[in-house]
Amino acid sequence: MTRSLAIMEFQEAFMHRLLQIGGFLRLGNLVHTRGPKYSIMEYFPGLDKVRAVRWIFGRDTDEVLQSLKVEFTWIGSYMWVNDSDGHLMVNSKYLKNGDRLEIYLDIIHELVHVKQHREGKQLFDNRYSYVDRPTEIEAYRYAIKEARRLGLTDQRICNYLKTEWMTKKDFRKLAGTLKIEC
Repeated sequence: MTRSLAIMEFQEAFMHRLLQIGGFLRLGNLVHTRGPKYSIMEYFPGLDKVRAVRWIFGRDTDEVLQSLKVEFTWIGSYMWVNDSDGHLMVNSKYLKNGDRLEIYLDIIHELVHVKQHREGKQLFDNRYSYVDRPTEIEAYRYAIKEARRLGLTDQRICNYLKTEWMTKKDFRKLAGTLKIEC
C-alpha cells in the first residue's frame, strides 16, 4: 500500500469514527453539512422499478421515492441516512470511485434505514453494538437478499460486509447472524 493511500484510508476511518462519536453524543443536530438536497430519482433514475426497492416500501414506493432527497458530501466513508429528517447522505468520492455493485447494495441497505426512520425507529440505538443493532441487521438482510437474488457467492457477500470499523470478531458475528459462510 502506498503512503498516500494509507493516509487516505486513515482519514476516512478517522472521519467515520468521528461521525459515530457524534451520533453517540447526539451531535447530529449541531453539525449540519448544509449541502443542497436533490430528488433521489434525479440521481438514481429507475429506482422505482427495482424489485428490492419495492420489497422495502411496498405500495408506498412511489410516494417515498418522490419525496426522498439525497445530499452529496465529502464527509463520511460511504452513505447513511441523516437521522434528523431521513434523507440519504452520500459521499461523492465513494459514488464516483466505489464498486458499482457495492454502491447498489448500500443503496438497498440505506433505503431500509429510510423506511425505519419513517416508522419512527431509532437508527443509531447505542444500547447495541453495530453488529447487534436490530436496524442494521434488518438493513443487511435486505441487501443480502438482493445480493443472493443477483447470484453473488457467499465469498463476494463477505467482501461486501467487511468494513474498516468492524473488528474480525464483529465481522464473524454479523456474518453468522446473516447466515453467510465467511
